[in-house]
Amino acid sequence: MKNYSEDTSRQYHIQTAKGETGRYVIMPGDPKRCAKIAQYLDSPIQIADNREYITYTGTLDGIKVSVTSTGIGGPSAAIAMEELYRCGSDTFIRIGTCGGMQSEVKSGDIVVATGAVRMEGTSKEYAPIEFPAVPALSVTNALVLAAKKKGFSFHTGVVQSKDAFYGQHEPETKPVSYELINKWEAWKRLGCLASEMESAALFITASYLHVRAGACFLVIANQEREKLGLENPVVHNTDMAVQVAVEAVRTLIYEDQKRNS
Repeated sequence: MKNYSEDTSRQYHIQTAKGETGRYVIMPGDPKRCAKIAQYLDSPIQIADNREYITYTGTLDGIKVSVTSTGIGGPSAAIAMEELYRCGSDTFIRIGTCGGMQSEVKSGDIVVATGAVRMEGTSKEYAPIEFPAVPALSVTNALVLAAKKKGFSFHTGVVQSKDAFYGQHEPETKPVSYELINKWEAWKRLGCLASEMESAALFITASYLHVRAGACFLVIANQEREKLGLENPVVHNTDMAVQVAVEAVRTLIYEDQKRNS
């Protein structure tokens, strides 16, 4: 396709070039989290800052690793993955926040996604709805191992990906309230752990590109626990999810080097 960037050596949206990003990329939504995550890398350098996309690149155990923000939602997340892939990246870990859906999923817990409900629009432009949004097993296993090593309270299971934040939190105010409320109840009955906004798009895009992706989240709060009158504090510190992602990258680097030796 035509590159619309003023500098055609750089990707149009994320403004990075080949060789500037690592094979492994940690992908938060919020651009403001990038600098914090980059501090876990050795000698991090800011590579680009354009729109909602900020990219840092450093090293981890001597291997180049990047951090790129995606903004909110599937469209911008898929763009980031596509353009990072064109720069040479092939292993992606989304970190972010989510809202718990099952009563046992508490504020401050970690959720590692094993699949995502495709209740968003981006993935439908990549694959028929019958195709499942699932992460790479190697990345998921690395995230689970990392959470265990860190001793964090964590859960593994399916998450729901949506496009409308207020469709989740104020469904009764929307003209399609009947659909939003009924489907939310269905996801709960099916054991869906949490709700977020990017995983389905990233998992489907990764399947299309034949690359690896995974996701872990910090549970900010759980509206279902609140409905039940259970303790439900609001937690904002995403550092535990960052630690899990970084440790998972270390594991993937080790395993990839071992496989290729």
